[in-house]
Amino acid sequence: MCDYTKLGGTLFVPATHKNLDAVVGGKKYKNLKSVLVDTEDSIAKNDLNLALENIKNLLKNLIKTKVLLFIRPRNKEVLEELLRYENIDKIDGFILPKFSLKNADAYLKCLDKTEYFIMPSIEGNELFDASKLLELKEKLLAYQDRILVMRFGLEDMFRQLNMKRKCQESIFDYAVGATVLGNFIAIFKSAGFRISGGVYPCFKDKEGFGKDVLRDLKEGLFSKTIIHPSQIDIINELYKVTEEDYKEALEIEKMTSEIGSFSDVMLERKTMTPFAKEILQRANEYGIKN
Repeated sequence: MCDYTKLGGTLFVPATHKNLDAVVGGKKYKNLKSVLVDTEDSIAKNDLNLALENIKNLLKNLIKTKVLLFIRPRNKEVLEELLRYENIDKIDGFILPKFSLKNADAYLKCLDKTEYFIMPSIEGNELFDASKLLELKEKLLAYQDRILVMRFGLEDMFRQLNMKRKCQESIFDYAVGATVLGNFIAIFKSAGFRISGGVYPCFKDKEGFGKDVLRDLKEGLFSKTIIHPSQIDIINELYKVTEEDYKEALEIEKMTSEIGSFSDVMLERKTMTPFAKEILQRANEYGIKN
């Protein structure tokens, strides 16, 4: 199973991008961890054929690198077409947009006999209904070992509320945002799913982006779709772990009794092992802060 901490910031790239080969092949941005090739929201309907032709050409010459590659199909029909492409097995998986109770079974049936990683993105009215989220969770449990992270449509959520987030503000600064996302986190993380952070739309605001990444981490969210290459190095730096967290994680990992202590703080091996494991994974992938 792929380690989800390797995703880092997932760069959003329309399938019509002029430098698609260079971005996906890791030549253009040396520190990029993963990339999302989009055929959905960023592609006009009359450009879809061009986008799919670009993906065909990309796959013909693609030499697999350490950059994790995901495609976001426009819908179930486009996913079916993509699965028929020569060399499609060179990609790592698919991001399933607007994943809902209406299309979940169809999406999952398409991928049922494959080994691709999956990142469902819940963007519709299910976000506001705990019973629907629980129903989606039950459908996804059978695929849990292939689901790297669950995703949510942050901007889609605000659109449905006739709201718009301003730069320098976190989704958790809004009562409704904190409530909706807190519920989402509780339902899926309690079942063992990982959850990525939402897009930060102010791509020139490096300070605000940094604050948003740190708030994600505080709330237990990891990985994030990024929309500008300037965000790559920022997120990689922020995903480093502090020396204190690293030492604490090592202490938890080597515990032989159920109770211990570190820096005058009580440690419980059983309850804190998941936290320690994630810290050590991040340290291995991104390093330790000076």
